[in-house]
Amino acid sequence: MAEKVFMIALSPTMEEGAILKWRKKVGDAVKMDEILCDVETDKASMEYLSSQEGVLLAIVKDVGSSAKVGDTIAVIGEAGEDPTPLLGAAPAVPQAASAPAESKAVTTPAALSAPAASSVPAASAEGRTKSSPLARRLAAEKGLDVAQIPGSGPGGRVVKADVEGYTPAPAKSNVPASSPLNNDRIPVSRKRGTIAKRLSESLFTAPHFFLTLGIEMDGLLAAREKLNEKRKDKLGLNAFLIKFLAEALKRHQALNASWEGDYIQNHASVDIAIAVAQPDGLITPVVRDCGSKGVLQIEGELRDLIDRARNNQLKPEDYTGATFTISNLGSFGIEEFTAIINPPGSAILALGATVKTPVVTDEDNIVIKKIMKVTLSCDHRVIDGAVGAAFLTELKGMIEDPYRVLL
Repeated sequence: MAEKVFMIALSPTMEEGAILKWRKKVGDAVKMDEILCDVETDKASMEYLSSQEGVLLAIVKDVGSSAKVGDTIAVIGEAGEDPTPLLGAAPAVPQAASAPAESKAVTTPAALSAPAASSVPAASAEGRTKSSPLARRLAAEKGLDVAQIPGSGPGGRVVKADVEGYTPAPAKSNVPASSPLNNDRIPVSRKRGTIAKRLSESLFTAPHFFLTLGIEMDGLLAAREKLNEKRKDKLGLNAFLIKFLAEALKRHQALNASWEGDYIQNHASVDIAIAVAQPDGLITPVVRDCGSKGVLQIEGELRDLIDRARNNQLKPEDYTGATFTISNLGSFGIEEFTAIINPPGSAILALGATVKTPVVTDEDNIVIKKIMKVTLSCDHRVIDGAVGAAFLTELKGMIEDPYRVLL
């Protein structure tokens, strides 16, 4: 018996998805838990696994179409079944049944006598565009020329709805044909829209304050280089930094907590996310329980997560629920920046490039040190300035003198 296939929530925050690719075509057999299609969610591209068996009778949402959670995207049933009664109308793409006989269009006298809808503004005998007073006032407020707006009212009269729905044609560009720049309008993807929404909420809801200091990296970089001399797979700097962060967070619970309105939620596990750039936005894969793991294990998990993130293969549990986040732009040569807190965490650490810098010692000598600037963004509802400063000082001490981790 034919059944509808509904769009389901493929991530915790998904409300709508877009069909990226159908893995099956109309008429194909579909098995339980077989990949039916690829869906772009608000976070990543996800595989939609079928919960039904049978034959794909109709595809309701074609590639590029959007569907809210609960919308029908396809019909699965037995071979030869007609899905039309389920849909209440003809499906978006051909059915699995045999093609209907070609029909000829019939032109009726009524069709011939019906006036065509006007696509250009209608002018009166005096040359003035027919328009309602409200339409003229709205056009003036928007800075639009009412004469350029197509009218849908009687006789092509411009009405309020025409003004509200009118989009002026873009101005002609003077950009040379050889220029790499363009005037394209790029549709906002669900991922980019979600990033914009969540970070706007974070910045304008959580009162941010920022703490910056420089950390001497010479000792850590030398230790890493020595370890990597005997390793085929080199250890990355992020794995060391995540380990030190985890140890500092274990000593400063307030930085590993979330604001929940009526209470502050402490987290027993240190789950650290790292921002990874993708063509259409950022995603933050999470290394879980970093406080109980060594650098080698963190490195292996981090490498796997970043690889899957760049190939859109992360599952929702891989990028949600971080208690702390780091964002590293050092590889781009950025020396110092501030980052917006990634909810539900209450802090994020921005890591800059390691730069050779003249430093004045306690003996007033000038020496060259490799300095990395770090900036801690804190949610003031959870973290006070002195608490954030103590955490950052602890982290600095650990990185500059790794033996402190053993204490």
